Amino acid sequence: MLYFLLNDPILFVIWIVALVIGITVHEFMHAWMANALGDPTAKFLGRLSINPLKHLDPLGTLLLVLVGFGWGKPVPVNPLRLKWGRWGDILVSVAGILTNLITAAIFALALRFLLFANSHPSAYAVTFLDVVVQVNILLAVFNLVPLPPLDGSKIFLALLPARFDEFKAKFENFGPMILFGIILLERLLNTSILFAIIGPVINFLHQLFIGNSSLGLF
Repeated sequence: MLYFLLNDPILFVIWIVALVIGITVHEFMHAWMANALGDPTAKFLGRLSINPLKHLDPLGTLLLVLVGFGWGKPVPVNPLRLKWGRWGDILVSVAGILTNLITAAIFALALRFLLFANSHPSAYAVTFLDVVVQVNILLAVFNLVPLPPLDGSKIFLALLPARFDEFKAKFENFGPMILFGIILLERLLNTSILFAIIGPVINFLHQLFIGNSSLGLF
């Protein structure tokens, strides 16, 4: 993906800006929801902010640019301080995912309005809006994968009863290595294991929001 984007510097810049938008709103909403449910940990650490520098994780951002998968800097949450126990923990995780989908929907509406109101819109404007939609859908769907450090794993583990606490601890420790292993295997075999699973969902949501993509980023 990096080589493809570098062939078009403007598209590369648009891709980076879209990533910054998607990651920032995602992590901000984790912090906002945690604070709203009684845990101000993220707020005290300055994460209740829309400043992108507060939320970008160097490795996660690099992987997003290189291979299309990654994450923002995890928002610290103390589940013991959240209202509604494990359901509060689930709400914090879901907040980021839903925010990405809402952001995608807002930019999709803006794109539809642009195309409706202007018969000859700026190609850069159309591309920017479409890429923001696609990136936010990608972040939302990818974060549903139930492997740490992704939100899907937090939802999955929160739903498990207390008797699985030992498994939860081990899974949280080894989950990131499993995820990295899958990504590395994809690169070595020049295939896409994760995309084979989440790709149809991403394409469906994109078509639902704005129709078929002409950019072919994913």
